[in-house]
Amino acid sequence: MIQQINKKITGYKVLTPNTPASNEDENPVQESIPGLESMHENMARPEILYGSTYKIKTPQSEHALYITINDMILNLGSEHEERRPYEVFINSKNMEHFQWVLALTRVISAVFRKGGDACFLVDELKAVFDPRGGYFKKGGVFMPSLVAEIGCAIESHLKNIGMLKDTELDAHQKQFLAEKRREFNTLHAETANQDDSSFPAKALLCGKCQTKAVVLMDGCMTCLNCGESKCG
Repeated sequence: MIQQINKKITGYKVLTPNTPASNEDENPVQESIPGLESMHENMARPEILYGSTYKIKTPQSEHALYITINDMILNLGSEHEERRPYEVFINSKNMEHFQWVLALTRVISAVFRKGGDACFLVDELKAVFDPRGGYFKKGGVFMPSLVAEIGCAIESHLKNIGMLKDTELDAHQKQFLAEKRREFNTLHAETANQDDSSFPAKALLCGKCQTKAVVLMDGCMTCLNCGESKCG
């Protein structure tokens, strides 16, 4: 039966022949709250936007990149107040990457203004690899490309405004890894005088957190940064 839709679609649900009829009543599609403001492409830009600037300094260039992400505050003063990214700018004295950086900022800004969940941009950007090879940031974190580091900056911003959940280790896990690091340094005199915030010089790259922090502990290759272990 054909049914005409006369109002804006706020959500949908895919039904299959095997879906019980009761599911539709138990989990109805949530209707949008009347008067609740959400991001969309036709929203007028306000005179003032609040944002944050992130500095990126790579060993591939003597000049840093500065990423500025401006946010729009929706439903100001209400219990549904939230910040959503509206536009992004990237500036640097280095003009080598000017064309693609300008194109990237325009595309990302367009996705932000479109509304919806823009978090997928982080994974897409972080998955870009430079054919000339990546580089290591301070702390031993591997960056496969400059684009990937831009993705990491956007990820940090989305976490700060609450769009992405932070997956940091809890206090117990951090304490466990700190003890393992001290134990490793005690067993290896050449690393005993290292700064507590650094990882052993001979550590290998972790495939999960992309940090040079994997060492052999108790017969297992273990990451001292995220806890990933080959022994589970």
